[in-house]
Parts: sequence; structure tokens; C-alpha cells
Amino acid sequence: MIYCNHHNNSYINASEVLHVNNYSILSSNLRRGLLSFSKGVSDGLSRPEFKFLFQMIYGLLCCQSCHLSKIARTLNETVLLKKTIERLSRNLAAFSKGQALLDNYVKKIKGGLGDKAILIIDDGDITKPCSTKMEGIRQVRDGSTGGFGMGYHMLDVTALTAEHKAPIGVYSRVYSAAEDTFVSATEETMEALRFLRKHFKRSNVRTFDRGFDANIFFEDLIDHNEKFVIRANLNRIVIYKGESVNIRELAGRFKGKFVLRFKKKNRKQVDCKISIVPIRMCFRPSVELNLVICRGLGQEPMLLITNLKSDDDRIALTVTKVYLLRWRIEEFHGFKKQQFGFEDFRVRSLNAIRNLDLLLTIAIGYIGLMSERADDKRIVMELIHISKRIYDVTRFTFYAIADGIFAVFARCKQGISHMLRTKPKDGQISLFQVALYGIP
Repeated sequence: MIYCNHHNNSYINASEVLHVNNYSILSSNLRRGLLSFSKGVSDGLSRPEFKFLFQMIYGLLCCQSCHLSKIARTLNETVLLKKTIERLSRNLAAFSKGQALLDNYVKKIKGGLGDKAILIIDDGDITKPCSTKMEGIRQVRDGSTGGFGMGYHMLDVTALTAEHKAPIGVYSRVYSAAEDTFVSATEETMEALRFLRKHFKRSNVRTFDRGFDANIFFEDLIDHNEKFVIRANLNRIVIYKGESVNIRELAGRFKGKFVLRFKKKNRKQVDCKISIVPIRMCFRPSVELNLVICRGLGQEPMLLITNLKSDDDRIALTVTKVYLLRWRIEEFHGFKKQQFGFEDFRVRSLNAIRNLDLLLTIAIGYIGLMSERADDKRIVMELIHISKRIYDVTRFTFYAIADGIFAVFARCKQGISHMLRTKPKDGQISLFQVALYGIP
């Protein structure tokens, strides 16, 4: 198998480099790395809580499913399988330290993101059309079909890694409009922005789709001097040269000063014509922003409002590239739902659903950190080789790494209980005890 080293655009013949004959050694290395990672994200939690989190993260990666029965089977414990499932279900519903776990997780992965990580905020949905008895389930819009169905709302934030721009989840929340504490979807977004403010610098660019084109978000970001790129709706009114004008009409006055060559998902290459225009917002006329106009990606121009500034007008190209990277979160959502079958979970309480979502986000984050080292870390190259891809490995290596982990752990007959046992104290009397206490 030949796959591309995207760091230097060279190609590696895996059969010449990788010779994996001992799956036990590779499995042992993976387990130790996962144990160390789990200890890091469990800092400050109790020993039983750490054991539960490690078992869940290991089980998710091992069986590639959100079914607790399948996770329990991968643990291969000596007790009845029914008892293991009941314990996991009970702990999943009762776990109440999700915020502390998320804080630890973000601190753990920040080193792999770099100082200039792009933050992508996006909403989504989980549809469960046949699960009417789940707690707080309500009608939501199904983004995949465009229709409506029973389910839950989601809000995700991913950060792109420094080198490969791999999407790693840093915030995820499942919520329902039926909750007593629910205020609005806007408030859920504001809570996510407050979380990002706590853990990331103001220079980390926040990227939003047009669904977040609302004055309250602009005001919050401007007040805290945080960098942002927001795609504007075509009906927004802005101020240009002291005159209030519709943003779509304003965009029609500019035909493009720069050209950016871009390859679409269908591999078709297009030349985007880009312009940049200084504007002000009607609700905050004292603050000058930039409007980036991009033509060529659709019938209507793509309009981006940003506070990124530079003396060089080519900043418009940078802004466009930053926003186009927002599509990486769609890859993250697809991987989460397809590889792990997230929408097929079988827990009913809302707290259990949230905890399962958080643990899955952490497990995928572990894969994301490995993906960033796909070019230079041998264990990652071995996993990609073991995954036996039919075609060349794409830039998005999450699927290959996950399949490799699954193939390695599938050969393991032993669970992880032995890794969680505390070592018994040595009963051997030391020379120090003999000298100090006179013990014969």
C-alpha cells in the first residue's frame, strides 16, 4: 500500500517500511498511551470515576459503537456481561462532573493545537424518530434530509490542528427545548463562547456559518476584542461610506480584485474572485469591520464579515481560506455519526446522552491527536497500514486510524481490568524497618 505523506508531499510504500508481526506489542503500546491520556483528562476525579472513563473511552475505540452492550463485551470482564452493562449504564447516567472533565480534556490537547488554532462553531442535530420515550425528546430539523423529526439539538466547537488542520472537538453539548433550564439556542451559543474565552486566546479566530449572523454574537465578540469570521445573511443592512445599504446590493458593486483557486468536494477546480470592503454595523457604527466578497462558489456571492485587519488587501484571501476550513467540522460530524453510529445510541436519560457525547468527543480527540502525527510517528503509520485501505489514504486520516485501532484491539483476548488493579503492598520487611524498630 502507498499513502501520501502530506507534510512534504512525498509518498511512502508502507510494505517497505512497516512490518507489523506482533499485534500484542502494538496493542500494549496503544493501551498504555490511552491509559496515560485518560489519567490526564481525569485529573481531580475520583478513582472509580477515572476507571469508568477509561473503560468507556477504551470501549468506544475498541468496538467503534455507542452501544453499551458492545462496549461491555470489549472489556471482557470475569463477571456476567449483564452486570457490566448495568454498571456502565448506571455510571453514565449518574456522572455529574462533565464540566471538569471537559476542562481537563481541553488543557490536555491544547499542546497539539498550536497558538493560532482556528475555532469552528456549528450547530447540529440528533434524530431519533422511533425513540419517543427518551427524556426531553422534541421535534428538531434534520440537517441531512431538510425535514423535521424527533431528536435533540447539538452545539459543537472544533479546533483545527496546526499542521494538518485536523478537526478536534473542544466543546460539545446536547440540549433539548423541553428542559426546565433551557433558555434559548442563542444562550447555548453564548455559553460556548464563554467556554472558549476561558481556554483560548482572543487571537484564535472564531468561525461561524450564516446561522449565527445575529447582533448579539457580533456585540459579544467585539466587546471582548476576539477575532472572528461570520458569514452574513443576504438581508443584513450595513453602513458603507456613511450610507445604510443592503449587503447584497453592496456586494454587487464589486466584481473581484483577487483570484483564489479552490477545489470543490467533487474535485472540480474553480477560480474565486474576491474583494474586500470596509463597513460598519448599524448597531455599532463606531467599530470598523471588513466585508469579504467571494464569487464563484455558487449563484450568490459568499459574504464574510470579519474584524481581521491588515495593511495588505490580500488579507481577503486569508479570510476566505479561514472560512472555507469551516467545512472540516462537517467531516468531524460525519465521522462521529458514521464511524461510531452516534445517532444509534441506546441510552434514554438526557444526562446519559450528554455524557456519552462528551466521552465520544474525547475518544475522537485522541484519534485527532494521533492524526496530527501521521507523518512521523511510527505507531500511527502502523495503524494506517493495518487498516488496509482500498484506495490511497486521504488527508482526513481519522477513518484509517480508527479502523487500525479496531483491527488491533480485535485480536486481543484480554480486557483492561489488569491495568486498573492497584498493586498490593510488598510484605517483605525492609532493612530500614529492622534497623529502626528492631524487627527480627
